[in-house]
Amino acid sequence: MSTLKAILFDLDGTLLPLDNDRFVEVYLGNLARHSAAWGYDPTTIVKTIWKATGAMVKNDGAQTNEQAFWAAFKALTPYMTSEEIDRTIPAFDAFYRDADGFHLAKAAARENPMIRAVLSAAHRKAEKVILATNPIFPDSAVESRLSWIGLTPADFDDITTYTTCSFSKPNPKYFASILEKHGLQPEECLMVGNNVGEDILPATSLGIPTLLVTDCLINEKELPLDGICTCTFAELENIIENL
Repeated sequence: MSTLKAILFDLDGTLLPLDNDRFVEVYLGNLARHSAAWGYDPTTIVKTIWKATGAMVKNDGAQTNEQAFWAAFKALTPYMTSEEIDRTIPAFDAFYRDADGFHLAKAAARENPMIRAVLSAAHRKAEKVILATNPIFPDSAVESRLSWIGLTPADFDDITTYTTCSFSKPNPKYFASILEKHGLQPEECLMVGNNVGEDILPATSLGIPTLLVTDCLINEKELPLDGICTCTFAELENIIENL
């Protein structure tokens, strides 16, 4: 790769070793527990969140993912007014920073002692290092997950969150919007991820070179990996250094 201007890293399962199923179970279970104090029905809120998340995945770019989520959430919560729901949004944000809330989902994650070396190599090799995490979470949830591996937003030149993005993975327009924002050509980038359907295929469809990290591999359709560059996280630093 002759001219590398940006390396894009997925977070969950790539930089952050994660048991995704356990993470979702603990995260949403605790959110349901907390939500009762905010006026929500804890028996239905998980289903509501899944459906509102689906609205972000289907977002066509007309609004931010944050706007798409809350519009769908309000439509699915008829027992509360829009104003009542708006007043609970700070409680959601606080939940994502709460040691007795979202942070309990850290039990589904593992440490990553190689993370600093990998990011240092990335910053040496590319002009920009971008956290290309699926933008279906608020900033507070991203910051909390980064803290589980000793990182902060300052370790990246840009981070995709639901407040700033209008597309989500696996929509190729999500990756196209990153290229447009930073004035990048596909061949000037590298996308590093663990999810074949969400990270690799949509990036490849735009001509972005990819690297599939297999430690926490997600390949829901069991697609063949022929032609896809793969590695373990332990190999990642050396690969980046030799780009």
